[in-house]
Amino acid sequence: MPLAAPVIDLAIEPGTLPREVAQTVKSAGVEVDPVWLHTWFRLSGRARLIKAGSYELEAGITPWRLLDKLARGDQAQGAVSLIEGWTFRQFRAALAKQTDLRQDSAVLSDEALMQTLGRPDQHPEGRFFPDTYTYSKGSSDIAVLRRAMRAMDKRLALAWSQRSPQAMVRTADEALVLASIIEKETGRGSERPLISAVFHNRLRIGMPLQTDPTVIYGMGAAFNGNLRRVDLQTDTPWNTYTRRGMPPTPIAMPGRASLLAAVQPASSPALYFVARGDGSSQFSQTLDEHNRAVNTYQRRP
Repeated sequence: MPLAAPVIDLAIEPGTLPREVAQTVKSAGVEVDPVWLHTWFRLSGRARLIKAGSYELEAGITPWRLLDKLARGDQAQGAVSLIEGWTFRQFRAALAKQTDLRQDSAVLSDEALMQTLGRPDQHPEGRFFPDTYTYSKGSSDIAVLRRAMRAMDKRLALAWSQRSPQAMVRTADEALVLASIIEKETGRGSERPLISAVFHNRLRIGMPLQTDPTVIYGMGAAFNGNLRRVDLQTDTPWNTYTRRGMPPTPIAMPGRASLLAAVQPASSPALYFVARGDGSSQFSQTLDEHNRAVNTYQRRP
């Protein structure tokens, strides 16, 4: 069957009858008589097996191969990768770039989107699991969001069920918040449990978490890449220098390793850590030790 282009997209909506499918094939750019094609569908005995979805048809396709593709649901697939440590704003931007996704969420605010997803009272940050999601071309971006949300629900529940008795987080939501901080603070993956231990130790003694990524998140668009002392002193709900305890929401999308680290901290007395400059961190138990580490790794000439 000749095609109007080397590759054409064919979208079959749910509930489309075989006769309408044949007409849709014609309208998509396949040069075929829809009456004849419908007759072929019917005589094959597989007309009722045709599945809704988005399909790619290439030059040289025959009626038999077309019907086989439609009956098997061999749909055209797209994929979008959502990265650990991304914010929800970055997540939405990545979805918006997928030209083969239907952008149903484009007109929705974050609040309206969460209501559409059935979570009207939940902040979106951190509620979507970072992974690569495949989808049928032409499907809704809201369907991808819903899958990512359910994936995070499952990952968080699994991590929470494996929490250590020593964990200071009181709820699964607190674990999610802490996991997002660990995700943003970790330069070397193997150090996640140690970084978690630092924050657990601070929570245990009532010390502020004092973590820069939360301050940056609270600054929003005002952050220009340079975190100043005045920023650390300017109060926002996410400023863990001016406020004790957990910030009100996650600050990013944590992956599986950070979720586990949040509920399974290492056994360590460390209260401080500073980046060495090579991706790793120097951990210290006392402020004097920490200040010496800062002088060594952060204030070198």
